[in-house]
Amino acid sequence: MSLNLFGTDGIRGLVNQHPITPEVMLKFGVAAGVYFSKLGQRGKVLIAKDTRLSGYLIEPALTSGLVSVGVDVILLGPMPTPALAMLIKSLRADFGIMISASHNPYYDNGLKLFDSNSNKLSDKCEIEIQNLILSSELKNNLAAPDKLGRAARLDDALGRYIEYVKNSFLKHKTLSGLRIVIDCANGSAYKLAPTILWELGAEVISIGCEPNGFNINENCGATHPLTLSQKVMETRADIGIALDGDADRVVICDEKGEVISGDHLIAAIALYMHQAGSLKSGVVVTQISNTALDDFLAQRGIAVYRSKVGDRYVAAEMRKRECNLGGEQSGHIIISDYSTAGDGVIAALQVLSLLVQSEKKASYIGKMFSLNPQVAKNIKFTGTSPLEDQRVLSSIEKIQSDNKDLQIIVRKSGTERLLRVMVEGKDINIVNEVANNIEQMLSPVKQNP
Repeated sequence: MSLNLFGTDGIRGLVNQHPITPEVMLKFGVAAGVYFSKLGQRGKVLIAKDTRLSGYLIEPALTSGLVSVGVDVILLGPMPTPALAMLIKSLRADFGIMISASHNPYYDNGLKLFDSNSNKLSDKCEIEIQNLILSSELKNNLAAPDKLGRAARLDDALGRYIEYVKNSFLKHKTLSGLRIVIDCANGSAYKLAPTILWELGAEVISIGCEPNGFNINENCGATHPLTLSQKVMETRADIGIALDGDADRVVICDEKGEVISGDHLIAAIALYMHQAGSLKSGVVVTQISNTALDDFLAQRGIAVYRSKVGDRYVAAEMRKRECNLGGEQSGHIIISDYSTAGDGVIAALQVLSLLVQSEKKASYIGKMFSLNPQVAKNIKFTGTSPLEDQRVLSSIEKIQSDNKDLQIIVRKSGTERLLRVMVEGKDINIVNEVANNIEQMLSPVKQNP
């Protein structure tokens, strides 16, 4: 069995291939139950999932493993990742497991783990669970027949989350008069997101809200914003909101169908919270956020801190810095006053609160400041990651040394077999040249098995 089950955000892979197999999922349930039992937490676990067909494979395997070591399981059914995080605290659960591959196609699936404080597990915790899965002694922890856990479904999970999210919207205001397109990516928020917007008073136009087990993220949602943009222009909507498969990220387009960058969304929410006096300590963003965001916020007295790429690293840095706002360019935005995880719906409601209060159009957000030229490349590879080759690392270091006025990030994706390259600077021609050089340097390497 592979020694590397975990990536940037939990476990993820092709269904019915290692590690996303019934055998590994069963062992994972046993190992997770044993791990949390050793912490003195043997009460209950919440399990949620998105709308992938393979959820029917993974959910019972996990449940069986957990019950076998005496853990009680509460099944939430299709629910967003942030809903799981909220309900862990609400129901005083010991931990939670989200079955989702987020923005990936239906044939992938995975697991995201949360502790009793609704925080994603640290690298150290993941390693300990992984070691338990690989241990030959795991079976020795099985419970006696009279100590088995139980499993039950929570029927009112959806309603609890809907009311919780609505309370994050601007008090004493409604969305009346706004026409909003919501694209739920045929994912876990397909019922609740349109309901929340409608109950807050908006005219709602829904797309990507007919999941069939296979169409999650298929030409819709946050990873395919063109569908949203076209619908906004076709219906003359005031704003468009797109979520991904597990609704922990958001992409927004304005009334002209123009996609607003994630850095602009973070800036808008930061400004809204700062003006309301609710922003604490500053804002956490990742290494690849545009430096123009730092300049814009600094001019308004708002500190900016940077973390590794990945929303759990953003969340960890937020706790360290005592910040209540952080996010990624991709649309993972964490507002810890409401959630410990990225929450696409809550983030969208903060943007809508700003627009309602200011009486401005959505296009205002994208005009707040200009982004520096930034180029991103995704380079597929097979076999071992080229970044494990010291010659490749030395070449990258030399490029960085020769271009100290540029921001250059080269990293391995934690969720896909990709190398991600980001280059930012003041001159688009130089940025393009350097990005192309890095791509050409890495491309021959990726062909090696």
